Amino acid sequence: MDAVTEISQLVLGERQARDRGWWDRLRSAYAADSVVRLSWFTGSGPDFVTASQQMADRGDVAVHRLSPPLVRLNGDRALVELPGIIEMRTTVAGVDVDLESRARLWYRAERRAGRWLIVALDPVYERDTLTAVYPGTPLAVTAADVAAFRPAYRFLSYVLSQRGYSPGDDLYGDDRPDQADEFYRHSFAWLGVDPP
Repeated sequence: MDAVTEISQLVLGERQARDRGWWDRLRSAYAADSVVRLSWFTGSGPDFVTASQQMADRGDVAVHRLSPPLVRLNGDRALVELPGIIEMRTTVAGVDVDLESRARLWYRAERRAGRWLIVALDPVYERDTLTAVYPGTPLAVTAADVAAFRPAYRFLSYVLSQRGYSPGDDLYGDDRPDQADEFYRHSFAWLGVDPP
């Protein structure tokens, strides 16, 4: 298997394992010293797996609809952009809702001892929506309810906070383009190539 295919399968398999609750497979995708920064979690890859399992055990389940990954390779390092939609069905104020949050998942991967592993995962959040499952059902979420949250992941943050999580407000998003651009520059510098 060529490196680009192997790396693509690594990140796609990581998302599949997360969605399906295949915790051992998910854990095997991450280097021990990896870093994951998401709306609801910041820490190591192995700790992310543990926290994901705890989240699933609470009944907070999300799935990911993915687009094809784009892999940039330089020796034993790779950057991967994996566009996706985070989907969650839950209840808000007694109403069944669907949350959709669009993001570009950015992975850093390294080949260590002949095997590709994820060493970092950072999403760049784009936008999100929250809708009632049953058309026409009133959803009592006002602009004031979500005013404290970042526009790029406003409803994701709102739903997570309602479920007892503490979403961060310092993540990368299209609502802060200068910060996102700096993240891209830093990522390509880590890879050792010029930005496109």
